[in-house]
Amino acid sequence: MNSNTKGRLYGIGVGPGDPELLTLKALRLLQAAPVVAYQSATDRDSIARAIVAQYLTGNQIEVLFHLPRALKPETAESIYDQEIAPIADHLAAGRDVVVLCEGDPFFYGSFMYVFTRLSEQYETEVVPGVSSLMACPVALGVPFTYYNDILTVLPAPLPPEELTTQLLTTDAAAIMKLGRHFTKVRDILHQLGLASRALYIERATMTQQRIVPLDEVDPTEVPYFAMIVIPSKNRL
Repeated sequence: MNSNTKGRLYGIGVGPGDPELLTLKALRLLQAAPVVAYQSATDRDSIARAIVAQYLTGNQIEVLFHLPRALKPETAESIYDQEIAPIADHLAAGRDVVVLCEGDPFFYGSFMYVFTRLSEQYETEVVPGVSSLMACPVALGVPFTYYNDILTVLPAPLPPEELTTQLLTTDAAAIMKLGRHFTKVRDILHQLGLASRALYIERATMTQQRIVPLDEVDPTEVPYFAMIVIPSKNRL
């Protein structure tokens, strides 16, 4: 590609874990891109790359970047700027870059931090992916909502009082990012009388998927990729 032409940025959702849940469009773009970028924790392999590993061509440039979680915004900004710099370098050199994102790029997706930094400088296309919000109820075998039910998505790190308020005013809920916040969430569900409806699942659609009764979950082993689903009590 002519080095005077900027590369194009693609953010593709690779789904919750099952490689067959990748969309046809995402697959086409993935295999056509000269550069594939993905993020992971510093001490772990990239989950996003593992999902699409079988589809990589073997002759693509791979870029790994790290976006640490739980940072204060003022601290995260400079780190994120530095981490995505190699992606910008490839785009500036005229190479298209596909950035992998678990689930959906714009639903709590890591690609959002790339998008906000580079989309104004480079032509960008985002490809939706199957999110855990869709995958978990299906894996659990329960319809989530009926008719005009209100669905609320709650990040587990929220303060207890906010979680309580939101759970009291919705028909169905998904509680994400459980990790070390599981005990707090479980206790709130018991206090509100919602524990009997709550369903716990981790790593939905992955080979390591586990469905465990809420009160049998070991709080010390709850991964980040876990969700509590509270389906609507309505049945139409």
